[in-house]
Amino acid sequence: MKPIRKLAFVVNEEKPGAAELARTLMAVARQAGVKVKLTARFPVTHGFLRGLDACCVIGGDGTLLGVAHEAVREGVPVIGVNRGSLGFLTTFSADEARAHFGDLLLGAYKIAHRSMLDCSTGTGPHDVALNDVLIKNQVNSRLVRLEVVADGELVTDYFCDGLIFSTPTGSTAYNLSAGGPLIHPGAEVIAMTPICPHTLSNRTIIFRENVLLRVFNRSDDSKLLVALDGQRNLKVGIGSPVAISISKLKLSLVQRPNYSHFAVVRTKLNWDGGAAGARKSGS
Repeated sequence: MKPIRKLAFVVNEEKPGAAELARTLMAVARQAGVKVKLTARFPVTHGFLRGLDACCVIGGDGTLLGVAHEAVREGVPVIGVNRGSLGFLTTFSADEARAHFGDLLLGAYKIAHRSMLDCSTGTGPHDVALNDVLIKNQVNSRLVRLEVVADGELVTDYFCDGLIFSTPTGSTAYNLSAGGPLIHPGAEVIAMTPICPHTLSNRTIIFRENVLLRVFNRSDDSKLLVALDGQRNLKVGIGSPVAISISKLKLSLVQRPNYSHFAVVRTKLNWDGGAAGARKSGS
C-alpha cells in the first residue's frame, strides 16, 4: 500500500496509557520523516484531516467514531489503536502498534472499506453514520409508534422504545445489545432491530443495499430523537419522515495485513464453546 507521509494523531487522554503511547508512536513517525499533527479533541474540527495520508486514533471505538464523520468526508484512512474496552473498530492493540508502526508507515497494511448510513429528516441536511441510527422518543421513559416504509411499501409499525438501523460494522454495537444479529462487515445491508417492542415476534429485518427506508412518527404526542453513532442528533419536524439508506461514502479503515474479522469477534466476545479446553484434554 501507499506509504504514509502526513499523519494526524487523535488521542483520548482519558484512556490509560493513551498519551504515553501517542508519544511513542509520534517519535517513530518523526524518525521516519513523517509530518505529524496532534489533537486530543474529538469529534475533530472541520478541516483538521484535510490533505493528510492517514489519521491514527488512540482510544476506544467511541473515539474513532468521533473521527469517522470527518475522515470519510476528507477521504482519509483511519488507523485505530485500542486503549478502550472491546475495540471492534480500533483493531490494533498497543503492543501491535508499537511493534509494527514503522512497517505500517512504509505501507505494510491493508484497507477495509466500511459502509455508512445516510440519514436525513424532512428537508434537512444529510448526515452519515458508521455504526447506527437510533430513532426513539425524546422522553426516555415513553414508548413511541413508528411506521417503517421500504421503497414505498409498508413494512410494519412498532409500538416500542425505539428502532436501531445498523450497518454491518455497527452490528457488534447497540444492535447486538438489543438482540440483533452479527453481520460480516463486507455485507452491503441495513439491519433494523426494534428495542423492546410490544409484540411476541421481535425479530431484526435485514434490508438490501439499495433500499430507501422512511420512518414516520405515528404517536401524536411524541417528538423523536434521531441519534447518529450516539454522538450527533438530527432535528425532526412534525410530520417529517426520517429517511435512511446506504451512503455512497465509505470509511477507509487501516488493518494489519493478516487481520481476521472472525478472530477479532472470537476474542472480543469470548467465543470458544469449550473447544479449546476439549482440544487440550482430548488429544
